[in-house]
Parts: sequence; structure tokens; C-alpha cells
Amino acid sequence: PQNGFSEPCAILIEDQKIAAVGNCEEQASMEPIIDATGLMILPGLIDVHTHGRAGYDFSTATDAQMQEMKADYARNGVTTLFPTLASATLAEWERAIQTIQRNHFAGIHLEGRYLNPAKRGAHSPELLAGLDASELESVLKSIQIPCHISAALELDADGSFAKTALEGGATLGLGHTAASAQEARAALSRGATSFTHLFNAMPSLHHREGGAVSVALMGDAYCELIVDGHHICPDMVSLAWHCIGKDRLVLISDSMEATGCPDGEYAIAGQSAYVKDGIALTADGALAGSTLNLWDGVKNLMRFASIPLEDAIACATVNPARMVGIFDRVGSIEVGKQADLLLVDDTLTLCGVIMNGELLYFGKERKE
Repeated sequence: PQNGFSEPCAILIEDQKIAAVGNCEEQASMEPIIDATGLMILPGLIDVHTHGRAGYDFSTATDAQMQEMKADYARNGVTTLFPTLASATLAEWERAIQTIQRNHFAGIHLEGRYLNPAKRGAHSPELLAGLDASELESVLKSIQIPCHISAALELDADGSFAKTALEGGATLGLGHTAASAQEARAALSRGATSFTHLFNAMPSLHHREGGAVSVALMGDAYCELIVDGHHICPDMVSLAWHCIGKDRLVLISDSMEATGCPDGEYAIAGQSAYVKDGIALTADGALAGSTLNLWDGVKNLMRFASIPLEDAIACATVNPARMVGIFDRVGSIEVGKQADLLLVDDTLTLCGVIMNGELLYFGKERKE
């Protein structure tokens, strides 16, 4: 359950959903039975900020490539994800949005165009746009699944962009921002509920102007963190954990197409990215997403912040699901929820994955 581990018990899966937890005596002889004795059963991981992996980017991938990515995420423990679109032209976004929806992902994250040029990170400056409410309205009309938007909301002078996002059913994150603390509070008052990859692509915490970081650490909004050891050093991850806590911290991968691939030249957000020793950089030295598996992020958080698995796992299941409004369907092991489960041993090795009630692999028998 979401509030911690309990004694051994059975889980019944029917019609792709969790039908019972712990009270399955009458079904004890039903087939097939997955004998998970000695393993921990966790909710499937949820990555709400990821640009791609396995050599492909969601902004340009075909239907077949998206299915290949979905399978690769699942093999690595991510059973629910929001394909994240970096800066691109509107035509490119429209094509990608339709492809994502045809392939039945849980939602879409728009992390592009509406960024502060001073904090654009790896995004090509030619692909940025102002926070135009009418443009956003047009984009949202084509999205029929949950949508999360990251934007530099200090540039939303009259609040019309945020208003349009909320009216269109989207959730909002403040990101790629140069916001002062006052501007960050204003963004929250207009409906933002999260901070996009906290610390990255925003002003550093300073004792004379705390900026968005201080508001994030001391407030009640969700805070995304990329815990790969490169985007944020372990000490700062620990500091963030002690400020944010297990109810607001959201682990993300921010992974790009090189994830799971050899070092070499790749691309993201209209720019080339060069990956060496698993670290992706643009030609001018900006971090260009990550090559992080979210399960590794969970284990890194445990190590960096010295916390137990039951606290860390919530940051990759319950919290992201709540942040983007899908906790009614996924994120915990409860009756009626989607049967997305991970089987993990006491060394934190991922031994098996169940997605939509289907056993993808167990032990050494992976379905590639």
C-alpha cells in the first residue's frame, strides 16, 4: 500500500485491474499464479517528464518507434509515462501529439516553446515562442488526454496563458524560468502546482533573492528532481529532500533519446547533443536531458538522502500521479487501479514487471 510495507499477502488481478489485495483465499487455486515469494511488490513507476529513449525522441518518433520506446520503458520499470515534447514548431508538435495519442500513452507533457530565453538550457532559441494564450488554446484543442505544461510563467504578464491552460484542463509547472520569489508566488497563485526540474534552468538559490528555488523548497507545490548525480549533486538532493519531503518530491528522468544507448551524437529540442560517459551536453556545454532510468533515480534518492525504499518509491509513483491528476487510475496498489506492478528483490534488483495485468517478464525470462 502507499503508506508502507506490510506482511506477505496475495494480489488478485482481473481484467487488467487490481481486484483484491490480501483477501484472495477463494481464488488461491486460480491460474496462472505468479509466485513472488520473497520479493517486494511495488507500484509501476510513473515518469511524467521524459523525452525519449532507445534511440528515439517523442517529438519525431513514428508509431512503431513509440511502441518500441513504450516496451523499453516498461522493461525498465516505467509502466506509465507522459511523453514530453521539447521545443519544436507548431506543425511538429501537432504531428507528435497525434502520434502519441494514437499509441495510448497516459498523457502529454509540453516542455518547450514557452520558456524564458535566458534559461532555455538545451532548447534551440529559434524554437521558442512567447506565452501566447491563443496559440496555447489551439494546441490544447488537439489534446484529448491529460496534459501537463512547463512554462516560464513570469512572462505571462496578464495571466491569460495560465488561465487558458487551466480552462483547457492542463496542469501547470513553473520551469525554464528566471522568476524572482515574488514572481514564483504569483505563478502559484495563478494555478501552477509544480516546479519543473527544480534547481535546473532557474536562478541559483541566493541569500539576497531566493527566487523560485526558495519558494519551491518552502512551499506546498510539487517539485520535480532529476536525481542522476549530475544535474544536482548528492548534497543538494539531500537538502531538497529534507525541505520538500515525501509528499511533494517528484522523481523524473528527463531522459533523452540516448538513454539505454552507447555514447555518441544525438539530438534534443532542435540541437545536437553529445553523450559521453552517459552525460548529454550540447555543443555549448548545457546539459541536454539525461540518460537516467527512473528506477536508478529511486535508488539514487535512497542513497543520497539516506531514506528507506517506502519513502523513495512514493516519489516515483504516488506523487507524480497526483501532480498530473491520474492518481485515480495508477500510482498505488489498491483495488480498482491499473494492474501495474514491479517485483523487486532485497538487493533492489528489478526481477519482474506486470503492466496492464500482463506479465512482461519474470526472472531471466524477459519478453524482448
